[in-house]
Amino acid sequence: MPTTARLLPGAPVAEAVLADVARRVSALRERGVTPSLATILVGDDDASAGYIRIKQRQAAELGFDSPHRHLPGAATQDDLLDVIAGFNADRAVHAVLIQYPIPGHLDYDAALQSLDPDKDVDGMHPLNMGRLAVGLPGPVPCTPAGIEALLAHYRIPVAGREVVILGRGATLGRPLAMLLAQKRPTANAAVTVVHTGVADWPRYTRRAEILIAAAGVPGIVQPEHVRPGAVVIGAGVRYAGRRLLPDVDETCAEVASAITPRVGGVGPTTVAMLFRNAALSAERATR
Repeated sequence: MPTTARLLPGAPVAEAVLADVARRVSALRERGVTPSLATILVGDDDASAGYIRIKQRQAAELGFDSPHRHLPGAATQDDLLDVIAGFNADRAVHAVLIQYPIPGHLDYDAALQSLDPDKDVDGMHPLNMGRLAVGLPGPVPCTPAGIEALLAHYRIPVAGREVVILGRGATLGRPLAMLLAQKRPTANAAVTVVHTGVADWPRYTRRAEILIAAAGVPGIVQPEHVRPGAVVIGAGVRYAGRRLLPDVDETCAEVASAITPRVGGVGPTTVAMLFRNAALSAERATR
């Protein structure tokens, strides 16, 4: 079927964000500060190991140090907490990534809560979620920040418009709602959060000027759920093996005025925002 909507790829947004990160890293290094993003991998999941390699390669290209600890799959909770404590205490480390998922016998939430919130590169520590809620500076969850940057990059007005987020997850829907409701030129929206537990959720999505799908239910958003001319951002995905299954059906492009592509939409911006968080953490730690 023909595509009528303007496509909103994430790669140009990520390139702009990473260019800014590179400038920040250069300025830090001129002051004698080498920004450092540490990574922790538990177990031998191939996909997780691949993600770590990609992030380490990107870190090196941007001028970050990237110390890494790889724990065996049989590691205990205390083993993991000891590694986190070591990075917390290391003043040369400015940001820490705990690669998710971790083996099922370990408690990820407890590990996250043990991390120094100022080094929480994912922006998911409870203290950072609280900072976001009241508008204080600190690491911001990467996917929500990437969505705001994507809308700003493509000059899509957000202030005063009705934004509907389908999905209430702690990593995306809830922090994104707080972010887009804040009083800033790239936010300041009227935000509604709805979820699949609401029987008539399409009643909400059909009125959205900007619809952000974050449910993690493949194909849940169909053309009849979209207001004609709306901007549609597909942020929720599932995987079937290595195949990515987005929330937004591709036929929604026939109704929307602008839409993210099935692959390469929000994903690249999320990774770019991780490095932005790391650079900002280094700046805050060395003022």
